[in-house]
Amino acid sequence: MRFNRVFMALLLSLALILAGSGCVSQGEGAEEDNSTDAVVESEVSNIQANPVTSWNPEPTEPVIDPTAYIHPQASVIGNVTIGARVMVSPMASVRGDEGMPIFVGDESNIQDGVVLHALETIDEEGKPVEKNLVEVKGKEYAVYIGERVSLAHQSQVHGPAYVGNDTFIGMQAFVFKSRVGNNCVLEPTSAVIGVTIPDGRYVPAGTVVTSQAEADKLPEIKDDYAYKHTNEAVVYVNINLAEGYNA
Repeated sequence: MRFNRVFMALLLSLALILAGSGCVSQGEGAEEDNSTDAVVESEVSNIQANPVTSWNPEPTEPVIDPTAYIHPQASVIGNVTIGARVMVSPMASVRGDEGMPIFVGDESNIQDGVVLHALETIDEEGKPVEKNLVEVKGKEYAVYIGERVSLAHQSQVHGPAYVGNDTFIGMQAFVFKSRVGNNCVLEPTSAVIGVTIPDGRYVPAGTVVTSQAEADKLPEIKDDYAYKHTNEAVVYVNINLAEGYNA
């Protein structure tokens, strides 16, 4: 019996020492620890300005329409404009820290794992790098995504690049140094590099287009084309997802 009383006294003393050292938290102390964690988390954001660099001394915060939805696991950085009812899904990266600005038009969607990035558009003397910019309605952009554009899972649009309205960029498709017209479809795993894709054309799955002659010969989207209405459906779904998440 005496041994048990001594053993229990030792255990109580050890518990008191641990509590005093902060190794054990209960009641009010635990609440304080949680509030500290919350403060730390609030200082880390997936939406932030670009860093100051030798080619860009100006940090710029993204401009995001209040009706757009940016998932907490997506990142939007720097000189980026996100339009109305845009859905940005988990693990997407819209990074305007090297080439800038990046523009995403109303009712477009940026799906899981998509990357929007660009080559540098300002040199270290502060002058624009014109070869890495695309002009749209008198303004210059590193990447310009029009309205009602779908950027499907893991696709990449790397500037300088332009994607016109109502165009579908399929899963794992790639656009670089190119202009893609309105009402186009890039089927999954296709790529366009250094070309202009005329309005209303599609790039078959797995096709890599690197010359303008190839681009001009791409098939036209006609009524019997299997994916003619795919983009309309995808845009509809993602507009509703943005509204639902914001609600």
